Amino acid sequence: MKVQKVRDLDTSELQQQLRTIEEQLFRLQFQMSMGQMDGLKKVRAMKKDRARIFTVLRERELAEERK
Repeated sequence: MKVQKVRDLDTSELQQQLRTIEEQLFRLQFQMSMGQMDGLKKVRAMKKDRARIFTVLRERELAEERK
């Protein structure tokens, strides 16, 4: 997911995306612990997407505090 796409979403949509990513990460990490290493690239990409969402949410939070 590109940063611009994340910035275009509103806060509730970002929260929903975050929950979805967290669930998928849990499932993939569980599968990897069982010996299936198929999703390593997908896990890395999801972690980066999660970090982007957290960054945008924090930027919005700081922007509201400044007002």
